[in-house]
Amino acid sequence: MTMDRHIPDWLDVSRETIEKLGYYVAEVLRWNATINLVSKSSVAEIWQRHVLDSAQLFPLAESQGKWVDLGAGAGFPGIVIAIMGARQMVLVESDQRKATFLREIVRQLSLPVIVFAKRIDAIESLAAETVSARALASLTDLLGHVTPHLALGGRAIFPKGRGFEEELKLAQADWTFDATKIPSRTDPEAAVLIIENIRRR
Repeated sequence: MTMDRHIPDWLDVSRETIEKLGYYVAEVLRWNATINLVSKSSVAEIWQRHVLDSAQLFPLAESQGKWVDLGAGAGFPGIVIAIMGARQMVLVESDQRKATFLREIVRQLSLPVIVFAKRIDAIESLAAETVSARALASLTDLLGHVTPHLALGGRAIFPKGRGFEEELKLAQADWTFDATKIPSRTDPEAAVLIIENIRRR
């Protein structure tokens, strides 16, 4: 897999960062043989479907404060964001095998990341400036997971597929919030939702 052909112009990062991302991808594929980190159907498009889809979130954070990724899975977007330069990343992943993989990548790449191998509702408030979750739950459920871990004035960042407008409508039945819709760089029918000022109705 030639790395350079996967790097679009908008991904403005150093050669060292690209090399770290390439190492991480290789490790995901190696571990995927024994642990289901990513679906087999997405392996051939891992850069587009997972790495770049994660990388587009990096400039959307309000600050360089603490960033928490819920349901971290294989580390998309959390590990990608940490490689790109997040200063404080916390990954929450209840699957012990996936958490072991995440800790190993963190060790090998010397990333500023803490991994909690616990359920989201079993963790005390993390008071993060940014909280993300990718392919974890519906927006209505995500807001319930996220609000205990957001600092005052913090923002949630959710990459969402083609049904994002319907998810927004359904979530508004239970929550009030401000939503900004950013067109996805990796899927013309998808969007990244930035959610702020979240309150339960």
